[in-house]
Amino acid sequence: MKSARRLSSIVPGAVALALALLAPMLSPYVSDFVVKIMILSIFALSLELLVGMTGLVSLGHAAFYGIGAYATVLISGKEGGSIAVLLPAAMGCAAAYALVVGALSLRTRGVYFIMVTLAFAQMAFFVFHDTALGGGSDGIYMYVRPVLGALDMENRLVAFYVALAALVFTYGLLVLIGRSRFGAALAGIRVNEQRMRATGFPVYAYKLAAFVLAGALAGLAGFLVAARDGVVNPELLAWHNSGEVLLMIILGGLGHLRGAVIGAVAFTLLKEVLGTQAFVGPLADHWQLTLGLCIIAFVALLPKGLIGLASRLSPKASS
Repeated sequence: MKSARRLSSIVPGAVALALALLAPMLSPYVSDFVVKIMILSIFALSLELLVGMTGLVSLGHAAFYGIGAYATVLISGKEGGSIAVLLPAAMGCAAAYALVVGALSLRTRGVYFIMVTLAFAQMAFFVFHDTALGGGSDGIYMYVRPVLGALDMENRLVAFYVALAALVFTYGLLVLIGRSRFGAALAGIRVNEQRMRATGFPVYAYKLAAFVLAGALAGLAGFLVAARDGVVNPELLAWHNSGEVLLMIILGGLGHLRGAVIGAVAFTLLKEVLGTQAFVGPLADHWQLTLGLCIIAFVALLPKGLIGLASRLSPKASS
């Protein structure tokens, strides 16, 4: 048991180190694909804080992701901007909207909470989709990628290392939260909110803090996707993005930070493989159907997610 726990703490660091060493040797396509996975992993980890650690299932998480991306492009303007300004601005704007959404939606529970978060996300979607603020349905372009001294996000290697550093930061932050008194309180709320309230914990304040922090981390992912693509559009805030990131953490295994990352990797790889004719032939034209069947199969065969595969293969292994 102890060796398995020790291994589970070493593996993430080893993977991050391997990525850092391999980055200069990766082709442009592979490097860009890995950056995409790292950004989605941050997005998944931000939702894991809500769903897996706090027990709050949200269907509006993409709103914070999209707002972070739009804030990055809008604030950078035609002259561009510094990473030191744009990154905090993206996270701050996402956190500010999360504060408003959380303050209202956390007064509801269960399916009502899910629907309220979805409603707020759709409101944000239509603000950018139907107004000139975000360029309408076509979105807006970033004229100059963010820079910080010698660090220029236009450079493929710099973009890779910035995304990797952001992922390591997010993962490490959530590990520290999980081991803190705040994390223990969130776990107690997830298991039995009524008992936590009865013992005197300010449950609403704890949930709101988790909601705002999750929004800020989603804004971090939004900053990275805007800097990577150089363009943003309202689809970033669409409800299906909230559904996809929820699928990622379920696929990887709820309640595990490694599961969120594994789920993001697996989901992105599945979409790439099933949408490529070289791998699946004519079925690539119907990748949504095959992806849905694969997700159903994974959930049915691995109810604990991909993270539970180790314990299924080896009964002595810890998930």
